[in-house]
Amino acid sequence: MTNLTDSTKAVPAIARGGTTARRSLVRPPRGGRDWKITPWLFLLVPLALLALFTYLPAANMVYYSFTNWNGFGASPKTWVGLDNYVAIFTRKDILPVFLVSLYYIAASFIQMAVALYFAVVLSFSTWFRNLFKGILFFPYLINGVAIGFVFLYLFQPGGTLDSTLDAFGAGDLSQKWLGNPDVVNFSLAGTSIWRYTGLNFVLFLGAIQSIPKELYEAAEIDGANRWQQFRFIIAPGIKRIISLSFILAISGSLAVFEIPYIMTLGANGSTTFVIKTVQLGLGTFHKVGLASAMAVVLLILVLLITWVQRRIVPDEKVDLS
Repeated sequence: MTNLTDSTKAVPAIARGGTTARRSLVRPPRGGRDWKITPWLFLLVPLALLALFTYLPAANMVYYSFTNWNGFGASPKTWVGLDNYVAIFTRKDILPVFLVSLYYIAASFIQMAVALYFAVVLSFSTWFRNLFKGILFFPYLINGVAIGFVFLYLFQPGGTLDSTLDAFGAGDLSQKWLGNPDVVNFSLAGTSIWRYTGLNFVLFLGAIQSIPKELYEAAEIDGANRWQQFRFIIAPGIKRIISLSFILAISGSLAVFEIPYIMTLGANGSTTFVIKTVQLGLGTFHKVGLASAMAVVLLILVLLITWVQRRIVPDEKVDLS
């Protein structure tokens, strides 16, 4: 009897123990919340460096744009409000530099068209396809300073370009390619086209090659030519990359600095917005407050253009399958 009683008492105990065991399996461990904290611990150092070297200098730049600071630490920073921003759009030596960016914006569209053309052609079976890919992408790998000096020899009087024109009997077209204010910006914009076409070419080519080959095979069976394949297969398939290239092209056109600064130092009407900003802030003028305001305006323009572009061409999901 005693054994039966003990066994009957043990049954609910075992049952309760089983329920407790099941609950312990469902209940998270005592340190289960650590997984929520761990990613932030890994991100702590990168976020601190990002804030220290990016957001804090940007905040200081915005603050300087409302002062007349000359860049020297001991000098007073007098609050001038919006005077620097008003000066950007009223001073005769600042406002025209906005127009110089139009040359590079037009060049960026030509650059994208050339890159897209070669990307489409070389995405199909073509003789020496890999060779042409390397030739197109190689200029982008060269340092901008080296490109500037190379094209200085190209555009100088009696240089490579003039010699080539003479060889083809078009020597009358020779002129001061970097000395004529009516031509200098076309020369510099053409240099930018040569340098950056390779970047857009690689972006377009990678996007085109990601399109399933079955779509091309089906289109060929239906009798579609190359133009129809581009219109109905390639163009919709790389819509996102084209949108990204537009943003990069316009923002890059507004922030042109390297090529015109090396080749002309901004002379003969080739001063861009960034060159003017550097001259005002770090040159003989020492107007860091005004230069900071110009940098803020450039940032706002890039963000505004990006927002408008996203509104006009929304980033929709493309499904060709």
